[in-house]
Amino acid sequence: MRLLLAEYEQAATFLEERTWERRPEFLRLNPAGVLPVLQLEDGECFCGAIIAGEFLDETAGALMRDKRLMPENMVARGETRRITEWFLVKFEAEVNRYILQERVFKQLMRTEEGGGPPDSATIRAARANLANHMQYLESLASSRDWLAGTEITCADMAAAAALSVLDYLGEVKWETAPVAKEWYARVKSRPSFRPLLGDKVMGLPPSSHYIDLDF
Repeated sequence: MRLLLAEYEQAATFLEERTWERRPEFLRLNPAGVLPVLQLEDGECFCGAIIAGEFLDETAGALMRDKRLMPENMVARGETRRITEWFLVKFEAEVNRYILQERVFKQLMRTEEGGGPPDSATIRAARANLANHMQYLESLASSRDWLAGTEITCADMAAAAALSVLDYLGEVKWETAPVAKEWYARVKSRPSFRPLLGDKVMGLPPSSHYIDLDF
């Protein structure tokens, strides 16, 4: 969502939400208790990255002409949506959810919330899944200019965002996917990506190459 907002030149205020705390105020915005939630000035909410992203495309994106991140062609739109969902749903469910839970969130949680030492078996399983996903990403990047076709789209934003948190943690073995690495470097070099490169997690410094555009 941060990448899309920046690409579509939309100002926003970002608030941290620790979903495991299940704050009643947050659950009133999104009863599912998951992020992201895009709340407009009038209070209307769009919950989930796919739904909020579609809203941004249909409003701000529709005015961006050749900078729009959703293709006009229906077939191309379908492929963009498919890959976007792959990384925001499948990749999240099989990789990011577990690695972030074990390596990041558990450090922030109290014991009664599920905090504690990371589970090495869970991390190993997620890393095995990541290797399979990287093979697929390498295949996409090798056969197309961008992940969904000839132009950069929401699919590239979704994939790059999903990978950025793993890259911060040093989890991505870029040497096994050189073409995907080149694709990621192109997305990483966009102005919209700069704020992400400045992010820091307390007590957990980024990998040595995370902020480097030529890594």
